[in-house]
Amino acid sequence: MSVQEYLDKHMLSRKIEDAVNAAVRAKTSDPVLFISNHMRKSVPSVITKIIGRQILDSRGIPTVEVDLFTNKGSFRASVPSGHVSGMYEAVELRDGDKGIYLGNSVTRAIKNINEKISEALVGMDPTLQSQIDQAMIDLNKTEKKGELGANAMLAVSIAACKAGAAEREVPLYKHISDLFGKNNPTLPVPAFTVISGGKHAGNNLAIQEIMILPIGANRFEEALQMGSETYHHLKLFLYTMQSLSGLEVNMSRKQAVIKEKYGEQGCNVGEDGGFSPNLSSVQEGLGLVKEAISRTGYGERIKMAIDVAATTFCKGTKYDLDYKTQNKSGQNFKSADDMINMYKELCAEYPIVSIEDPFDREDWEHIKQFSELGLCQVVGDDFLMSNYSRTKRAINESSCTALLLKVNQIGTVTEALEVVKLAKDAHWGVVASHRIGETEDSFIADLSVGLAMGQIKTGAPCRGERVAKYNQLLRIEEELGDQAVYAGEDWRAT
Repeated sequence: MSVQEYLDKHMLSRKIEDAVNAAVRAKTSDPVLFISNHMRKSVPSVITKIIGRQILDSRGIPTVEVDLFTNKGSFRASVPSGHVSGMYEAVELRDGDKGIYLGNSVTRAIKNINEKISEALVGMDPTLQSQIDQAMIDLNKTEKKGELGANAMLAVSIAACKAGAAEREVPLYKHISDLFGKNNPTLPVPAFTVISGGKHAGNNLAIQEIMILPIGANRFEEALQMGSETYHHLKLFLYTMQSLSGLEVNMSRKQAVIKEKYGEQGCNVGEDGGFSPNLSSVQEGLGLVKEAISRTGYGERIKMAIDVAATTFCKGTKYDLDYKTQNKSGQNFKSADDMINMYKELCAEYPIVSIEDPFDREDWEHIKQFSELGLCQVVGDDFLMSNYSRTKRAINESSCTALLLKVNQIGTVTEALEVVKLAKDAHWGVVASHRIGETEDSFIADLSVGLAMGQIKTGAPCRGERVAKYNQLLRIEEELGDQAVYAGEDWRAT
């Protein structure tokens, strides 16, 4: 084949002429680079290769990472994992061989990516997110994604979403916003974990988390500062022998009592970065956080929230708040009505604006009853498990007032957008959430901004896999510049 025949076959003469004309119009100082980029952009992007691999999450447990390649570049995504909540969430595919990673390895999911999923998706346009996700759903053939594994599907789905944004030459949050059909990117109010309990820490605290929300900040950058300062004031309050600029800090008698009570181990952190002192009650923990907020000087600009995770300590129809305390478990059961009264007292005494999973995940009656009191936002995590049908039922029955979105409980980006739309159409709050087993992937930061969720929960301002999300939100706010909007007081109304 001659050069001219080759040029004619691929219509290169016309394409090169168009690129040269564009370079002339642009008056570029580097025509070779300009023409190269122009030619590259003129080629429609398609998925050319997908590679899956096993990596470790923040707990040292295997999870899935994917590199997705197009003719424009490579795009990486990794998925988190958490404690299995129940029958309503999508299934993580693990090997089950107790001799390897105690049964937690994910080589079967990786094989599915490298063979079945890759074969189905290579050649597809990465901007067509819903078609990519639907192709995987059709390939899977099971409702809970157990055949391919929700961990395998989600890693590919997120990587494709990143590739789609690159193809369109827009930020990831903007691409997500466009996929959702709305264009009001909003920086969320962060719910920082400051005290951990429940399954997340080895102390005696029954509830899972005590959080702070800097609702009164003017920008996300300020919110992050407020959260970090409160976190460190709390640490100083728990651990009395701190030094500042090399000088020993003189502590009050009250703080000395706290050292005597908690010791240096009180500053150990749980899996999500919150401190885990051996508290005797939720009231004791809330009191410590309230004092830490007071010391920052931010006052009412910072509110509080708790994740009760009540299913963890529900025994039949009763709740055992001492289930982690040796020789006390089973001696102090509370009824659902007792729990409602306790929540009323907590909301009256502390600036609590949100309570997550206040009852067992099957106790629809009392969740509805408590939600109707209107004392605070009532968030469904274990109660909803990001499940579309369960969320729809909760909306119809006026149970809960907010959805906690864990994307890995669903399995694809498209299905996550669908359940968020369902919640927003019902005027619910929506909280983008991390998992206890996290990675350095910051996708949920862009997701929270693109969908204008108004709230994000991704642990303490501590530990790299948690801070990665907060740092990405800082970058997004910087990129938006004067157009940046922080949810602030409108954290539920975005």
